[in-house]
Amino acid sequence: MKILFISRAYPPTLGGIENQNYEIAKALSEIAEVKIIANKKGRIFLPFFAPYALIKTLFLFRKYDVLLLGDGTISIVGWFIKLFYKKPVLSIVHGLDINYNSASLGVWYEKPLIVLYQKLWVNIFLKKIDKLIAVGNETIKVGIKAGIPKEKFVFVPNGVDTEKFKGGDSKNNSKKIILTLGRLAKRKGVAWFVNNIMPTLNNNIIYIIAGEGEDEENIKEAIKKNNLQSKVKLLGNISDEEKLKLYNSADIFVQPNIKVKGDMEGFGLVVLEAASCELPVVASNLEGLKDAIQNGENGFLVEPYDSESYKKKIEYLLSNDDFRKKFGQRARQYTIENYSWKIIARRYLEEIGKVINN
Repeated sequence: MKILFISRAYPPTLGGIENQNYEIAKALSEIAEVKIIANKKGRIFLPFFAPYALIKTLFLFRKYDVLLLGDGTISIVGWFIKLFYKKPVLSIVHGLDINYNSASLGVWYEKPLIVLYQKLWVNIFLKKIDKLIAVGNETIKVGIKAGIPKEKFVFVPNGVDTEKFKGGDSKNNSKKIILTLGRLAKRKGVAWFVNNIMPTLNNNIIYIIAGEGEDEENIKEAIKKNNLQSKVKLLGNISDEEKLKLYNSADIFVQPNIKVKGDMEGFGLVVLEAASCELPVVASNLEGLKDAIQNGENGFLVEPYDSESYKKKIEYLLSNDDFRKKFGQRARQYTIENYSWKIIARRYLEEIGKVINN
């Protein structure tokens, strides 16, 4: 099979879509012939990337069987291509590429942009795509609510590089370490966790937060308000090497997401990375996290805002070293068997094959 893959978000820029696009392109390249047209210059090149990708695709697509788009925001390219080719076009959708409707930009042109996106991208461009590969079931629900036919969607979860993310033997801390890692958006619930959980936990427990984002100031205020400077450490952005060290030195990974209107967790990629590193995960039973974590298999799901359940689960895991270690090993094995990129790539290939055959 010959696949032409377009990604408007690709490394070296860091981010969830960038990592997902890179990993699926890499995994598909091992089992199919894949040509990648990618934006590797970051957000500054975005206004120019769509026309560039469209022109290049118009000339190249005759040599390929299918066009795969890295996310829904470039569905405009797929819509144009369908005017010239009868070949199938598929798009990965992550959540916010459908649900962009009320997340505040804080600028005067916010409302016109939202109206434009919903009227054109969601109502016209995405509906023209032959199949939408949703990374989470919540994304499908949002898409159906937005008027996209249910039959357009298929759910295929994100994967994880289980060879890169694997457990080590560095958990020899004098204190117990809880870890959260990723972009610090409000929906991640980190400020809520600092305010409601950390003051109730033993002083022997340290909470490490790695990442940057729009909710960073709220997190700093929560730390200061609760006098938690000695128990909560905010690291900022970190390298891949530092990320692996944190996964392998922490005792528990927490993802305490909360519900935020206009925002959503399409999938929980970092929780899979943590589970692959034999790290027990405690996450909110919310949105895409429910697709990444299977309760009792590769982590534990807790209802959002349920501070008592979060506290009990964390204290139980931290007080039972043997159980925590054995569960971490089981979580990694489950992740390998269900979420390794090799397995996910074959599921992509199956869905692409079905569209081609139809």
